[in-house]
Amino acid sequence: MPKLSAGLLLYRARAGVVDVLIAHPGGPYWARKDDGAWSIPKGEYTDGEDPWVAAQREFVEEIGLPAPAGPRIDIGALKQPSGKLVTAFAVHGDLDITHARSNTFALEWPKRSGRVQEFPEVDRVGWFPVAQARTKLVVGQRGFLDRLMTHPGIAGSPEDQ
Repeated sequence: MPKLSAGLLLYRARAGVVDVLIAHPGGPYWARKDDGAWSIPKGEYTDGEDPWVAAQREFVEEIGLPAPAGPRIDIGALKQPSGKLVTAFAVHGDLDITHARSNTFALEWPKRSGRVQEFPEVDRVGWFPVAQARTKLVVGQRGFLDRLMTHPGIAGSPEDQ
């Protein structure tokens, strides 16, 4: 059975352009990577756990703010190149990310140094127009943008789609 992950793709519309909130992973491996490195806020959950509940929990852990209560759109699951199955939900909301703060993880760094350091799971978050988010997101999650933009009631400019 593949690892399971659930995430929340927050979106807003301004002047006909749809923006999405995405996160840049923290830690030394991702420090110098940008395009193709960002992700929707997500995390693993166990078989039998409600993916929606997991997506909300992981959003809080990675962003440090509660997810907006707007109605959710189930945008399905995508199998990642790693084999992990990511289930995502979209929620409309214009969240102020000024005070976003991620939880941390411990990692021996530099490798084989014997020193353990704390790093944020997410080192920054940002609102991006869908067109720009396509280049920022890891390849395996870009399909969520297509699903969002083809959902009835989501209206962006033609260049977003």
